[in-house]
Amino acid sequence: MEKLIKKLDGKEITRIFLEKLSENLNIDVHRHIRAGKPEAVLAEFKSVEEVTRIAINSLKNDIPVLFTRLRNDQMDELERIGLNVNRTARTARHLSLDENSGKLAIFSAGSSDVAVAEEARETAEFLGLEVLKFYDVGVAGIHRLIEPLETIRKEDVDSVVVVAGMEGALPSVIAGLVDLPVIAVPTSVGYGTNLRGFTALFSMLQSCSSGVAVVNIDNGFGAGVFAYLISRRVRKRS
Repeated sequence: MEKLIKKLDGKEITRIFLEKLSENLNIDVHRHIRAGKPEAVLAEFKSVEEVTRIAINSLKNDIPVLFTRLRNDQMDELERIGLNVNRTARTARHLSLDENSGKLAIFSAGSSDVAVAEEARETAEFLGLEVLKFYDVGVAGIHRLIEPLETIRKEDVDSVVVVAGMEGALPSVIAGLVDLPVIAVPTSVGYGTNLRGFTALFSMLQSCSSGVAVVNIDNGFGAGVFAYLISRRVRKRS
């Protein structure tokens, strides 16, 4: 382990421990202590061997880890060694935070947006959130929102993640109907003028409803982390 000490105003504020697994792999094993969230690994551009090495280290040391944007060959290997794999979300995880972090509602506008919504759900559950999910409830059939909105009013939900492609209208609609922070996730789902998610992104950034924060295109992981940080602060103060 390589120990780094960072200081602020002359005072030691945190210790950051890195575990070096190879020349290219440094695992941030104390990220949860420092930043409130454990290690997450973007797997898309890594080899199967690199991903497997990280996973085996996590299993050996009981370190929580979340893999995102996995390929099929990576998912096959991680499933073989015992990680919890979600093929729709393209995620895998070992352990979760052992804490009641709070509660989140996730909406997807269409069934084509579910992969991104599932990435958000897997991330949120990895971080200890209880998740209520409502999929395929977009503005093309807006009556489908009635029952889910009633449900989240009755539940102690801290924030809402809304995943939508096409014109990206759903976050604005929901933000106008609830007294909760809305985290909007544009997806690259849609016909030509969706522009691989940029139309939905711009629509969400231009939302008339207040209380909407927007993450990057297809970034379910970022939405899940943002929701967790909201809940973590809310629950600390309650």
